[in-house]
Amino acid sequence: MSYEYITVAREDGVGIVTLNRPKILNALNLKLIDELVTELTNLDKDSEIRTILLTGNEKAFAAGADINEMAEASAIEIMKRDQFAVWDRISLISKPIIGAVSGFALGGGCELMMNCDIVIASETAVIGQPEIKLGVMPGAGGTQRLVRAVGLRKAMEMLLTGDPITAKEALQYGLVNRVVPVEVYYQEALKLAKQIAGQPPLAVQVIKKAAHKADDLPLQEGMDYERNGFYLLLASEDRKEGMQAFLEKRKPRFTGK
Repeated sequence: MSYEYITVAREDGVGIVTLNRPKILNALNLKLIDELVTELTNLDKDSEIRTILLTGNEKAFAAGADINEMAEASAIEIMKRDQFAVWDRISLISKPIIGAVSGFALGGGCELMMNCDIVIASETAVIGQPEIKLGVMPGAGGTQRLVRAVGLRKAMEMLLTGDPITAKEALQYGLVNRVVPVEVYYQEALKLAKQIAGQPPLAVQVIKKAAHKADDLPLQEGMDYERNGFYLLLASEDRKEGMQAFLEKRKPRFTGK
């Protein structure tokens, strides 16, 4: 399938999705998000793909929403678009999404980054939610995910001033996993994506879902959910293969069954 605003590649079990509006710093318009969600869903269903890498370019992961689509629209028009319903589908992707982030990750770009399960950032990354400077607020999860990621105090400062933080600060607050030189951020993210792609697919997906439940469930309910996932994986062929390979001191061959 060909797209206007994203490109897609595959490498060693990794589906690579690149935002592709470089002239306007990968500003997120409705069509780009629709294309992105369509392809993420396709990759999620593809048995040959085990992890997904999401990236932009060195100057911008995504500099925010395309304001041209909102500047003249009424509140009722935007409400009828129900544009955030499409965003909600990103959180339903079962395979891990690795973000390779450089340059601007602002507004919707920050919200999209926070939908990734792991983020490798370049030293040039600039991350924030500047919507307040336009008289609005985040609408695709920015207030909710930012508080969960960096804590209430820091999130309030970022949301109410609109000021961005550096990659180093993002690492300090746990918003990204790793900060590396801009020359290698993509390669580091791809290397990590390939490493995870080599793990047993069922275990990867069950672990991802259980970890995300930690944000939603009380501790005991989360523990029960985790145990059920553990018991489920005991029935998989990959569990048998992994343990047998360990005993035989060889590399396991996981099939996702």
